[in-house]
Amino acid sequence: MASATQTDSAPHLRASAVKNQEQKNGQGQQQESGRIPPPESSLVEDHFFWTYTEEPHRSRRQAIIKAHPEVTKLCGPEPLTKYTVLFVVSLQVCCAYLLRDTSMLSWKFLLTAYVIGATSNQNLFLAIHEISHNLAFRSPMANRLLAIFANIPIGIPYSAAFRPYHLTHHKSLGVTGLDTDLPTALEAFVLDSLLGKAFFCTFQLLFYAIRPAFVYSPPFSHIHLINIITQFSFDYALTKVSGGSLQPLLYLLLSALLAGSLHPCAGHFIAEHYIFEKVGDGKGTESIQRRKMNGNQTVGANGMPKEVANLPPPETYSYYGPLNILTYNVGLHNEHHDFPAIPWTRLHALHRIASEFYEPLPCHRSWVWVIWTFILDKNVGMWCRVKRAQGGRVVGGSSANAKAGRAGEGISGASNGPEEGDGWKESEIQN
Repeated sequence: MASATQTDSAPHLRASAVKNQEQKNGQGQQQESGRIPPPESSLVEDHFFWTYTEEPHRSRRQAIIKAHPEVTKLCGPEPLTKYTVLFVVSLQVCCAYLLRDTSMLSWKFLLTAYVIGATSNQNLFLAIHEISHNLAFRSPMANRLLAIFANIPIGIPYSAAFRPYHLTHHKSLGVTGLDTDLPTALEAFVLDSLLGKAFFCTFQLLFYAIRPAFVYSPPFSHIHLINIITQFSFDYALTKVSGGSLQPLLYLLLSALLAGSLHPCAGHFIAEHYIFEKVGDGKGTESIQRRKMNGNQTVGANGMPKEVANLPPPETYSYYGPLNILTYNVGLHNEHHDFPAIPWTRLHALHRIASEFYEPLPCHRSWVWVIWTFILDKNVGMWCRVKRAQGGRVVGGSSANAKAGRAGEGISGASNGPEEGDGWKESEIQN
């Protein structure tokens, strides 16, 4: 959706890929809401929402800048980020050290790991996410080093590897073979049940860690090496300072695991891009505009406002609740994807300025509700993602290195051809 209000000034999604495909197929009309058949090379029966339409964020960004050019002044580093990182890292290291003589199976250890540790490490995951866009310092190297520092309480090195995958997720949203945030067809097939979804939600951090290796591998750099050396040096030093006890390190690792498990803040992983279009009666997911109208808005067959009911399913959902305080406002995810160069402290300002673009979009009221519904509701699950067979770019490596057919994915960015002249600019994503 370029703009859910569908005003005359809002640009429509670029449809060149759709037209090309229609010409190839000899079809004069695209399928329902831009949906196309899955690729023939899929290893299992494919139920993803495949489309040739452009991802919505670029078009909406252009429309917002046209309507509100002042939003560009919100871009740039946020000095508060480095102090927040310093505080949370210090808190986690302190807790780890204090638990050096506490049994891992004691209630004190487990409760601290879940309440303080998991919340803190989720905060650090999202600090690294923020820093990956160069939004802590103007210097790219300073951002890389701060991300490595933020990585310390997580226990294993990952900040250097995360950045190219995450920036590719922005530039290639939904593009199979490039966007590693997408579950593979094999994952969706195996986990398409209540127990499967519960398993995914419990260990989703492991899926995010392992899946990229089956999609594509960016080149190993000196930043990766610094990240590895720094992390393992800290782990060794922490163990030595703790008198040889492994409890501090186990606390940090358990905190990281719980942060991506059945934890309220972990709801954002599912809430951001899984389609909840067919879920319930709108009590958990609905637009701000509809809430203001107390549900008196005319709705379509799928329970969404009539003016957006016939559009392709939303690919990104925002959340405006209190957990944003702990998570660098990652809940404002439509705003973040529209303007990845705007730091976390100014996303609410962007929302206020361009409220006519954001208030009609469906958003989640609760991340806990998202996890609960994802597991128990048969209308939402691993298949509920929008995928594209074309477009996108790899950050930190050539798309030609993406191997078609890996992990059940039959299409890669290698066949996309040259990038169109109106594609992403590095300055827009702060790369």
